Amino acid sequence: MSILASQQAQAWGSIIMWVVIMVVFVYFFMIRPQKKEAKKKEQMMSELAVGDTVLTTSGFYGIVIDVSEDDTVIVEFGSNRNCRIPMQKAAIAAIEKPEEAVEAKETKEKK
Repeated sequence: MSILASQQAQAWGSIIMWVVIMVVFVYFFMIRPQKKEAKKKEQMMSELAVGDTVLTTSGFYGIVIDVSEDDTVIVEFGSNRNCRIPMQKAAIAAIEKPEEAVEAKETKEKK
């Protein structure tokens, strides 16, 4: 009986070890990167200012002309500058500061 009991204990120990390994794997390869990405996006949204060029989640480029205290921004689209659309901050996928655009253009011209 003791041989059978020790084999069952080893089997349960092995199962528990694999469950722990799987939980650690899921945390480091799925949960942790999502948290880092959410923190990065939140920092990006906190630095949003008037005059920034933004890319919306629908693929439109525009310039921020007003940032309100709630989660709303007014973005200006088009070359004639008469298309102003209020949208939520969550609809912004990327932000490009005017200084970054100038620096990128200068480095591109130097090459």
